[in-house]
Amino acid sequence: MLTIHAAPLVLPVGAAAVAGGIGGGAVAVDGDRIAAIGPYEEVVAAHPAARVRRWPGLLTPGLRQDRARELLTRCYHPDPREADELGELPLWGEEFERLAATMDTARRSGSVRRGLQRMLRHGTTHVVGPFGADEPGLRTALSRSGLVQVPGRPGDGPPDLDPFAAGGDLAATAHGPLTVGGRADLAVFDVADEAALRAGGARLCVATVLAGRLVHRAR
Repeated sequence: MLTIHAAPLVLPVGAAAVAGGIGGGAVAVDGDRIAAIGPYEEVVAAHPAARVRRWPGLLTPGLRQDRARELLTRCYHPDPREADELGELPLWGEEFERLAATMDTARRSGSVRRGLQRMLRHGTTHVVGPFGADEPGLRTALSRSGLVQVPGRPGDGPPDLDPFAAGGDLAATAHGPLTVGGRADLAVFDVADEAALRAGGARLCVATVLAGRLVHRAR
């Protein structure tokens, strides 16, 4: 079934922003592909039978996480039941090493799964590898998550679930532009524009669409 994702502002990256009329912009998704991008009224008129999802704020391409390997192998993502003891943020450095010394396979695997889920909650659709053949559990979890592994240079600085933490703009942080016929990897943020997105960060993500599937919804 064709679905239209609409928001007050659509930033395709590599093309002009779309904020036409009262309805804002829209992206029509057919299966795992983008069928149309344009003003809301025009996209809906061209696809009158489509299901419409209306979102607040800003719709962009999904983001690329350059520190995925560190976030999954050198950080511990606490279980919500551990929040009183360990907090909610990823633990790395000395705190991770202390936990890793006594961590069994099941606990490590749980951390990896939660790390992948939290990436999706930050609008991430693509992750920079490589993830070696000597890490079959990690590769399996990554495959099941649906996140796309891409080549690239890992980022610098402390690992952070927010892909904008490295200081890049949307063009440098998005997985690539949204194009008609391209894969439907989208993110939606409850902000007014790109400046507000960079200031507030990817934690403001309210929806992530991966290959046309809604894999995260905050509201």
